Amino acid sequence: MSLAGCAPSTTETDTVRPGIEILLADSSHLVAARRVGLITNHTGIARDRTHSIDLLRGHGVELVALFGPEHGIRGDVDEGERVESSVDERTGLPVYSLYGDTLKPTAGMLAGIDVLLFDIQDIGARYYTYVSTMAKAMQAAAEEDIPFVVLDRPNPIGGEQVQGNVLEPEHSSFVGLYAVPTRHGMTVGELARLFNDHFGIGAELHVVPVAGWKRGQWFDDTGLPWVPTSPNMPSLESATHYPGTCLFEGTNLSVGRGTEIAFQIIGAPWLDGTALAERLNAYGLPGVRFEPATFTPQGSGDRKYDGVEVRGVRFIVTDRRAYDPTVAGVAALIEARRLAGPQWRWYPRHFDRLAGSSRLREGIEAGADLEELVSSWEGELAGFLPLRARYLLYE
Repeated sequence: MSLAGCAPSTTETDTVRPGIEILLADSSHLVAARRVGLITNHTGIARDRTHSIDLLRGHGVELVALFGPEHGIRGDVDEGERVESSVDERTGLPVYSLYGDTLKPTAGMLAGIDVLLFDIQDIGARYYTYVSTMAKAMQAAAEEDIPFVVLDRPNPIGGEQVQGNVLEPEHSSFVGLYAVPTRHGMTVGELARLFNDHFGIGAELHVVPVAGWKRGQWFDDTGLPWVPTSPNMPSLESATHYPGTCLFEGTNLSVGRGTEIAFQIIGAPWLDGTALAERLNAYGLPGVRFEPATFTPQGSGDRKYDGVEVRGVRFIVTDRRAYDPTVAGVAALIEARRLAGPQWRWYPRHFDRLAGSSRLREGIEAGADLEELVSSWEGELAGFLPLRARYLLYE
């Protein structure tokens, strides 16, 4: 396992530059005279928004195949929908889907590839499938003795806060493969190091770091262009709430899919948003307030209340460094469950996969309060921190 490009030859010491730029400036030996496969999507761009595909080809790199994750290589396929393999119209290269017939590159897909690159922007929550795609591809690369190179990018919601419960192995799935917390505070390159070593993938792994990024920086501190990472992740604000509000995907409440504020809102047509906001504000949670809201999900992927006016609450950050979205999400689950009464529905299998445990759902049903539920994961979270520290790359 190696760290490439750790001392970029540049005077732009205060400029955040993604791994793709560092690869081409300082670590091109990793791809020189090699047939290259690239796992990417629309988020794989440089500071000037040039796509990694075009950058690599423009530098004479021999790209021979592309691989696309959930939402496709262009990022325009809805959540959970099958993605078909295709041919890239611009380059004529094959585009192999890693969210269709297989979640893991097959030996046939990797035939004729000398090195496999990964360049996708993650959002910093365990249950975002791009990191699962990375892990599965690392497994395939290890099996085929192909070097795997991660072109690192910042964690958009910062690299300092580590929050939420640690996934239990029996609840491993593609929305959460390994035992990490909900909000892990790691980049994809750091996660790759953790997965490869601690979880035993054993690939020949190279991480090309981000230049100039500090752990305390959020995405809007970097100067990099924001691109919605998936159809319902329109903004950094949505990404900030996602570690908490995504849990509602495992219930019959909407998270505002198809709106410009998806994952900043939760609700249902029958929910009393005013009462819910009052109850949540009474907790006095640091860094966040709650406001009653109405919204209309449109073409929302999950089809919850598509085209129907929904009542609920909007989560509004007041201090993002003090805010714990995992705690806010659990508080909202408790109070929405109480207000909903018999109209509430869990989707237990999906919820438990997201939560990484059945304990949260069972605790809420048993009447546990917020303090009990949060304290139940504090020990496992504390135990994860020294493990995490071994794989960090940035200060």
